[in-house]
Amino acid sequence: MRVPPGAAARLLPVVAGWTAALAVVTRWPGDPLRAAVAGAFLLAGLGTAVLQAARPLGDRPGPADRLLTAALAPVAGAAVVALAAVALFSAHAFTAVRLTTGLALLTTLLALLPRPRPPRQEPARPDPPGGGPAAAPRRPPRPGRTALRVATTAALCLLLTTACSGIPDGPGASPGAQAVSGGRTEPARDRPAAPGPWHLVFHDDFTGPALNTADWATCYDWNDHGCTNAGNGEEQWYLPGGVSVADGALALTARRQDTRGSDGRTYPWTSGMVTTGRDHWDGAPRHTFTYGYFAAAIRAPADALGMFPAFWLIPAEARGTPPELDVAEFPNTNLQVDMNLHWRAADGRDAHVGHRDGPADFAAEYHVFALDWEPDAVTWYVDGVERFRITESARIPSVAMEIVVNLAVGYLVSPPASLDTSTLKVDWVAVWQH
Repeated sequence: MRVPPGAAARLLPVVAGWTAALAVVTRWPGDPLRAAVAGAFLLAGLGTAVLQAARPLGDRPGPADRLLTAALAPVAGAAVVALAAVALFSAHAFTAVRLTTGLALLTTLLALLPRPRPPRQEPARPDPPGGGPAAAPRRPPRPGRTALRVATTAALCLLLTTACSGIPDGPGASPGAQAVSGGRTEPARDRPAAPGPWHLVFHDDFTGPALNTADWATCYDWNDHGCTNAGNGEEQWYLPGGVSVADGALALTARRQDTRGSDGRTYPWTSGMVTTGRDHWDGAPRHTFTYGYFAAAIRAPADALGMFPAFWLIPAEARGTPPELDVAEFPNTNLQVDMNLHWRAADGRDAHVGHRDGPADFAAEYHVFALDWEPDAVTWYVDGVERFRITESARIPSVAMEIVVNLAVGYLVSPPASLDTSTLKVDWVAVWQH
């Protein structure tokens, strides 16, 4: 079987494209190598495919042509990547998964695209006898055809990348970022459950080797060298060692371990928490938000009694509550979730209103808990479904807030003596704003 000229060379960018797409979608193999695989395709592989598509079929490049292709491939690849990114951003659908998958599709299409054959070189025809008119020379190829192919490639890029806005963003994602049985979730970054339009302003999917301390602190604003929430009578002292990142997830782990706090008390447990706030009282918060759609994929602890996991928002300037927005709380349970709004009443008391949703096995898999905080309404969602809504404007906070995710211990009930450790898992945290 005869292989068409250049077929193997055209196949290599296609293989590189789908390898890069597979690496991004499945989070394989690891962050540095995955970035190298995707980068090599987006610059070298994609650019080579574009340049090959503009070359006539059967044209055998010489050494100079190969050097020129190697030099121009990164430029062509970067141009197509930029065009595709603009298309996805314009559709409010940009993600690495959609960009890489769409461009892998484009590379495949370019390899299959019919290509023009070079004009045949015919021997010169002798002048006819008797000095008659010479045969008309064959018309040379039109120089505009290459430009037309380049324009067609650009149009295909726009169409494909825009069409790929519907591709789920990673393993397990689905409209509304629903939970996946026994597996992981990914945020549908362009599809918060609440009406939009939305713009992604903060996101951490915990794919690095450790917690990103540029985004997260491991104590409340009001403590140094460890911390607790004394107002709840909790039994844990939060330490950085209770926070870990591995296998693409954040883990907050509580351990039965007597620990002397900087407040002079001895706590029977250590645990972990993260916040977008400060490292100390006089520091600057890392990230604060006024209004928006806040979501996280959370897997509650399997051992729930005595544990108090929470995903909530606290004021940045006041360094204390109220006001307070509790996106999801699991006090001594993994079968129900609490949603609360706290405000300060006219007499100074901490007033609140809330809703309990369930039952569901929130420890069996990740579920997406979200809150849409608007000036005139606050709405809670579980797995993309609205569960609770408040519209009393006087109760709704209007101050900048910090995100907190924590695993408290001993709120209302102490853990049983048989329990020595418990873990809260977080797949990702994201914030959108209008």
